[in-house]
Amino acid sequence: MSIPNEYIAKTEDVAEQVIKRGKYVLPTVARLCLIATFFEDGLRMYFQWNEQREYMDMSWGCGKFLATVFVLTNLLGQLGGCGMVMARFKVDIAVGLLFFIVVLQTIAYSILWDFQFLLRNFALIGALLLVLAEARIEGRSLFAGVPSLGENKPKNFMQLAGRILLAFMFITLIRFELSVWNIIQDIIGSTLMVLVVLGYKTKLSALILVALLTVLNLYHNAWWTIPSYKPLRDFLKYDFFQTLSVIGGLLMIVSLGPGGVSMDEHKKKW
Repeated sequence: MSIPNEYIAKTEDVAEQVIKRGKYVLPTVARLCLIATFFEDGLRMYFQWNEQREYMDMSWGCGKFLATVFVLTNLLGQLGGCGMVMARFKVDIAVGLLFFIVVLQTIAYSILWDFQFLLRNFALIGALLLVLAEARIEGRSLFAGVPSLGENKPKNFMQLAGRILLAFMFITLIRFELSVWNIIQDIIGSTLMVLVVLGYKTKLSALILVALLTVLNLYHNAWWTIPSYKPLRDFLKYDFFQTLSVIGGLLMIVSLGPGGVSMDEHKKKW
């Protein structure tokens, strides 16, 4: 048992060094990745303005006016929310705006009836909760000048909910195929995701998951290799940027840590 424990300890040391060296850029990179799917979709609303309006009108029979309002809401809501998150301006409002867009699209595009897309939207909500957690001021005192106890329960529970919801993304990546590579991938990924949800060896597990998801995303969702006239390109592009946003959520966990509701935090009290 000493050899695995030593190996894990050394791996954690390496991960800590990586995190320390990147601590000034990590939060920014995490936010950039996290808003990627919203930014890409906002641009898509602009460049495919007529196609999106016609799709909504044909799908819901809501008329040109309401279809235009839908597309405009998505365009301004997503690009505006992304800008606010990156500028750290009214982050709570920005997250609320992007959360509204996720719910709106879930209903408008009938994602409620597509289990895989629904799970991915839950993962996006988890990533948004982590952005909101980052924006909260830890240890805010109820009274000016009174020392804080260092606890922020809303933030801790947001981090817990964020970790749990992020796990839904990996569920959609599990492939039930009888090949050695897929079995190994599923076992490693599932184990790491469980550790992240429990908050055990959280930063190390999240960092490895970032590497794993990045490789899988580049391999499975290489939309730039597909000609622009093929519908598959748009599907892969959508998956690519959604996965990138979840990677941003995991990077946020690496930056922030698991929060108070986690095994890592309770270990400190043992």
